[in-house]
Amino acid sequence: MKNNSIGIYTAAVLAMFFWSLSYIWYKEVFQFYKPITLVVGRLSISAIFLFITVGLIMRKLTKMKVSDLKYFLLLAFFEPFLYFIGESFGMTMVSPTLGAVIIATIPLFSPLGEFYLYNTRITLMNFIGVLFSVIGVAMVVFYRGFGKLDANPLGIACMFLAVFAGLSYSLALRKLTERYSVFTIITYQNTIALIYFIPLFFIFEFNHFLTVGVSLRTLIPVVKLGIIASTFAFLLFMHSVKHLGVTKANAFANAIPVMTAFLSYFLINETITLVKALGIVMVVLGLFLSQIPQKRFRNIFAFIPVGLITRARLRKNE
Repeated sequence: MKNNSIGIYTAAVLAMFFWSLSYIWYKEVFQFYKPITLVVGRLSISAIFLFITVGLIMRKLTKMKVSDLKYFLLLAFFEPFLYFIGESFGMTMVSPTLGAVIIATIPLFSPLGEFYLYNTRITLMNFIGVLFSVIGVAMVVFYRGFGKLDANPLGIACMFLAVFAGLSYSLALRKLTERYSVFTIITYQNTIALIYFIPLFFIFEFNHFLTVGVSLRTLIPVVKLGIIASTFAFLLFMHSVKHLGVTKANAFANAIPVMTAFLSYFLINETITLVKALGIVMVVLGLFLSQIPQKRFRNIFAFIPVGLITRARLRKNE
């Protein structure tokens, strides 16, 4: 394998690793700050970093057209604003593994949204993938039994709000990707979302923030989320998308629930039972199945009867 290929695959794996770690970093931040404070800090750090790197150093920041402002406002409303509200509040009530598993279902529901808005065809593999992953999520949630829910229902609802926001974001993104680079889009959307969050911060959490204050201990996990998860991981992923394509690069995202489960087990001693592990496998399997093209799916099943007929003929000749 060429060194360039190794670098591309390493970038994709590192991006998934950092995103997996972000679910654990949430827990670190929540020891000190509340969810909106976390998001404001995370977006502030990310926006400043992006303006410096993308705008001043890389010079890849395109000027926004006034006519596109409404699209950027809508985009930022879905993600990061609505997405972070769901994810941040949800992560105060669910485990890192469950959070990662639920968020991993976003690509599965994308075909349903595209069918509704753009009349895109839903394949049988899309349906099977959703079915497998829904069963997998249920196994992770009810791993102690259907009468023993191991998570706050409100927390689960918040995580699915993030799923809805992520799905809506991916559908709204279409118009802007035709006119702007991913660097420009992420810079503007983070800045606009920060503006959305600032009034909420001053109304609901500013007094609590003053009480906690800022120290190296409280700042480090916020910086990790802002620089590594919200910026650095995204840039690594975009690098892999550029060279591998969207489909191949997105396949690496299937590893996030698995990585999060292992990291949670070793770093914060989260319990991983057999049922929970099987549920994670079901979600990942559903993600893989949903990415199989319909044509390839038909070829696989077309091969089965051909193989059976061939074996029957060989036995007959014997």
